[in-house]
Amino acid sequence: MKLLAATATALSLLASGVAEASGAPAAPSREDLRAVAPALDAYTQNTLAEDLWRRPGLSPRDRSLVTLAVLIARQGAVEMAGQMHLALDNGVTPAEISETITHLAFYSGWPNAMLAVTVAKEVFAERRVPASAIPPAGGERLPLDEAAEARRATGVQENFGEVSPGVVQYTTNPLFRDLWLRPGLAPRDRSLVTVSALVVAGQSAQITYHLGRAMDNGLTRQQASEVLTQTAFYGGWPNTFSALPVFKSVFESRR
Repeated sequence: MKLLAATATALSLLASGVAEASGAPAAPSREDLRAVAPALDAYTQNTLAEDLWRRPGLSPRDRSLVTLAVLIARQGAVEMAGQMHLALDNGVTPAEISETITHLAFYSGWPNAMLAVTVAKEVFAERRVPASAIPPAGGERLPLDEAAEARRATGVQENFGEVSPGVVQYTTNPLFRDLWLRPGLAPRDRSLVTVSALVVAGQSAQITYHLGRAMDNGLTRQQASEVLTQTAFYGGWPNTFSALPVFKSVFESRR
């Protein structure tokens, strides 16, 4: 029951005060939904809250990470505060939210991340998240798989080194030699939010590599399948359907 109530609230009342404080538009109340789009209200309660979020293939925590990635990638300010609250209730830590925002600055753009920062600041204040819970900029990094990184870097250099040396340079460092090694978000979860953002951005050409990396990092086929189910509702059916053939191809290649 707590999950159902929190999910419904995340889509309506809970986000209102935080959204106003951060400058984002307030989420509609249940009364607003019923007055303007009663069928939408029914789908929100019956399909999303009572069915989608209960599906067993992906934990509520992981669904929250997927949903936050979608909202950051799509600048979904209206629902972002409520979904951050729900994520915290579902076991996502403040550190993981912070690292998700930082990670998606590279995959969805700095402006999208800056919007998420303004929302997260108010959510963290409301939840009394201490500064010590937020990962510092520096610190230790996870071990690097030197052989895999060398293969990736060589392929990118050979294909695109003469096209954009700057992109190739920054793809190596800071992207793969620093950001992906930050310990505040596990590699499997970095892959999870990356794939989710790519799906809803319609970036099918990038999904093959990152979905394969996600599965190498521990994401199962069933979990990957449920990522698509979650993104269909929060990022729209067209982008999710465009990603389906890519997911199918990756699944078949790993049999």
